[in-house]
Amino acid sequence: MPEEDIFTRLARSKFRSRFHLGPHERDYARAKGREVIAEHARGFIATRLAPEAPANDGRQTPMRGHPVFIAQHATACCCRGCLAKWHRIPQGQALSAGEQAYVAGLLMRWLDREMTRTEI
Repeated sequence: MPEEDIFTRLARSKFRSRFHLGPHERDYARAKGREVIAEHARGFIATRLAPEAPANDGRQTPMRGHPVFIAQHATACCCRGCLAKWHRIPQGQALSAGEQAYVAGLLMRWLDREMTRTEI
C-alpha cells in the first residue's frame, strides 16, 4: 500500500488524527537525534510488534512517553490487529524484515512530519 495513501486514510480517522507530539516528545527527539529515534523505532518493532504472537498484543504500546509510541498509534502500527486492519499485514506470523522496514519507515515519515509541524 503506498505511503501517501495510508497517510490520507489515517488523516480521515478521528482517533488516529488526534495524535501529535507534545513539547516533551519533541524535545526528546531533538536531543536524541533522528538516527537514535529510528534505532528506538526498529527496536520497539522487533521486540513488541514483530513476533508471531507478541506479549500483551493490543496493549503493548503505551499511549505516551516516547515519540515512537505516539507515532505507532498515529500510524496504526501499535499492535498486530491494527497492522492487519490498516496495513494488511496478517496476524499470526512473525513480521518479515521487509515488513519491519515498512513499519519503521512509516513511523519515521510521520515523526519527520510532526517535527516540522508548525501548529502546536
